[in-house]
Amino acid sequence: MEHTQVKDYLSNKVATTEYFPFGPDVSVFKVKHKMFATMSLGKGNEKGTDGKMKGHYCINLKCDPDEAVMLRDIFSSVIPGYHMNKAQWNTVILDGSIPQGEIERMIDNSYQLVVSKMPKKDQESLLLHLS
Repeated sequence: MEHTQVKDYLSNKVATTEYFPFGPDVSVFKVKHKMFATMSLGKGNEKGTDGKMKGHYCINLKCDPDEAVMLRDIFSSVIPGYHMNKAQWNTVILDGSIPQGEIERMIDNSYQLVVSKMPKKDQESLLLHLS
């Protein structure tokens, strides 16, 4: 899945906005001011990544801790969240090795995890847009 497709998919989630709090090279996607994804181009010098990210766009996604470990075992391009809580975030390297449907599922799960922790009134306002 190309990074432009990923960016479009992220941007089209209900009530999502894109911010650049870490500079112009890191997109941060939030739903109602709560972050559910980041996207940036790997430079290859990211500590602890063995250069896996070099030249590839990468997304950080929130994840259930048990599922996070399983995804890392299944896909070599899913690693513990770079610059994130490694138990609850994964970094997905967009190197073409993960099917589009799986990337979309991981994005959907990240979005849902964040929404599920919001106050009821915020969750209900999002549900109005989804129906």
